[in-house]
Amino acid sequence: MSLIGKEVLPFTAQAFKQGEDFFEVTEADLKGKWSVVIFYPADFSFVCPTELEDMQKEYPALKELGVEVFSVSTDTHFVHKAWHEHSDAVGSIEYTMIGDPSQVISRNFDVLNEASGLADRGTFLIDPDGVIQTVEINADGIGRDASTIINKVKAAQYVREHPNEVCPAKWQEGGETLKPSLDIVGKI
Repeated sequence: MSLIGKEVLPFTAQAFKQGEDFFEVTEADLKGKWSVVIFYPADFSFVCPTELEDMQKEYPALKELGVEVFSVSTDTHFVHKAWHEHSDAVGSIEYTMIGDPSQVISRNFDVLNEASGLADRGTFLIDPDGVIQTVEINADGIGRDASTIINKVKAAQYVREHPNEVCPAKWQEGGETLKPSLDIVGKI
């Protein structure tokens, strides 16, 4: 079942963020602004630190767009802190790292691999109302390119601000949009 258009389900979890004490995060923290939630299988692994570091490189641009980033794995917040302190790639991360040892969040977002108890590689864009606007799920061995989220955010923000327009494939900010109507059916 698709999660597109669905509101984020309730959860409560502990999180780690560079320079802060451990703190609680709930689904309410994903509301009131745009949020990107990235799930990954495990701390102290192989592909995961490359993805998290790549997301950190895009984090300043996302912040400029009013987007907050949250990473989630089924590890605890304690393990997130230890990984942050021992990995050069993960040590650069400034966004919130949520622990999901109960697997509630991973189940809520339908990315829990029940056999392994780990989260799949999932990326979710959530609007300020807490509604999921985009979903991307990758197989375990396929890392994500965080730069692709920027245009998705811009398109989602544009469509939210212009509800009678849609963004075509490869749309770039400032590019032409479409106004759905009978006049354009079959003419594109």
